[in-house]
Amino acid sequence: MFLFPLIYISSFLLSIREFLRGNKESILLFLIFGLSIYTSATSVAFQLGFKESIPFLQLFKEIGIISLLSWVLYHYNDRLNLHLIDYAMIGFFAYTLLYALLPFGDLDAINRIIALKSSSFFVLVYFTGRLLNPKEIFLSKYFLYLMILAVAAAIVVLFEVYTNQHLQTRTGYTEFNSHFFNIEPSGHYDLSWTFESEGGFKRFASFFSNPLEHAAATLISLAVLAAFYTDDQYRFKLDSFGMVALAATLISIIYAVSRSSFVSYFILIYAYGWITRKKYITKIAHLGILAVILYVCYLLIPKGNDDYVGVQEIIVRTLNFTNTSSVAHLIEWIQGLNAMIQSPLGLGIGTSGRVAGSLGENVGGENQFIVIGVQFGVIALFLYLFIYASILKSSWQWYYRLEGKEKKMCLALLLIKIAFLIPSFTSELENSVYISYLTWFMTGIFVNMVSLKSLKEKDA
Repeated sequence: MFLFPLIYISSFLLSIREFLRGNKESILLFLIFGLSIYTSATSVAFQLGFKESIPFLQLFKEIGIISLLSWVLYHYNDRLNLHLIDYAMIGFFAYTLLYALLPFGDLDAINRIIALKSSSFFVLVYFTGRLLNPKEIFLSKYFLYLMILAVAAAIVVLFEVYTNQHLQTRTGYTEFNSHFFNIEPSGHYDLSWTFESEGGFKRFASFFSNPLEHAAATLISLAVLAAFYTDDQYRFKLDSFGMVALAATLISIIYAVSRSSFVSYFILIYAYGWITRKKYITKIAHLGILAVILYVCYLLIPKGNDDYVGVQEIIVRTLNFTNTSSVAHLIEWIQGLNAMIQSPLGLGIGTSGRVAGSLGENVGGENQFIVIGVQFGVIALFLYLFIYASILKSSWQWYYRLEGKEKKMCLALLLIKIAFLIPSFTSELENSVYISYLTWFMTGIFVNMVSLKSLKEKDA
């Protein structure tokens, strides 16, 4: 288990070393290999008796981003062509910053700043990627790293399945969360309810924070794999490692048992076929959708009793909202929407989401959009939705105009944002440092790519 904090610290130090050598994009090394095991690394360090070092280890991610952003800003001499997404990001950060600086809500100043970091730090991550020179980024290398990570995650999952034991029962996960986040163990495995599903299924997280993060990370890996193996003529051909990586994503998405991400996994494949104009993929998808609809209809036929088992129980109870998870989501959504109706300007920073949950005063939640709306009101929610929609629109519009690594980054980001739509309604994705930091850093790189391309076209 000591390997987790060792890899976490080593990836950070290696990133710093490469940064000092002039390889500014090396922060991606830490974002991929360090933040993916962030919770496992810190919980193992706590288990080994290094409790005092945990706050310092937790700061690695902020230190890395702020140091790189400061350095880039200080040495930035290029012509900056601000994109509409840039203005929206600045507006979102400035607006939410007001909620942290002003005595609005029930939290004290320190907790408001902590909550701001949880809600809006992704803007700084975005601009860190936004101000890097895309020509200096060896994109294929980091896409390959993401696929290696997917294979490693699947290997750990297979070990968990073979032993029928969550990795988190060995890492000190429960004690760590109880001490630092005031989250007591729950569920049948003394972890949290997130690690299990109706029907008796264990949900495995591999080395990620929880099964939901594991599933979302798998969607990123699949999107990157699709982009990596697609050339400028939309031809897709896997080599031996690509097939292993693809099998790894399938293993992970199955054993994470996240319904929203499982559906998004196949939506991503369908979207890929549609975007790259591969009719055989869309036709197979249509047949698959028809088969699933027919199967679900069969399951819903009254059988004379309510004794559903296994996958059948999960599907039926999800659709009729008798599944405890579905009911919990519904209750949280209703509470959040009611709060937004009653307080259009928000209840104050830290009233919804992870920080509020640790304080035991959470309103709404389990929905990325509602978490923002409850805290900051409809203006901030509109800005966040506008940013999301603008990324989708820009990546769609630019994909057919780009070439090389720019085209690959565009496709990867477009597929990720499409795949994250459904999970965003059932979880707070920005709460995952790995998911949030990596995707927003990639978004910043992409916007810089298209901004430079747009600038060249104007000057031509």
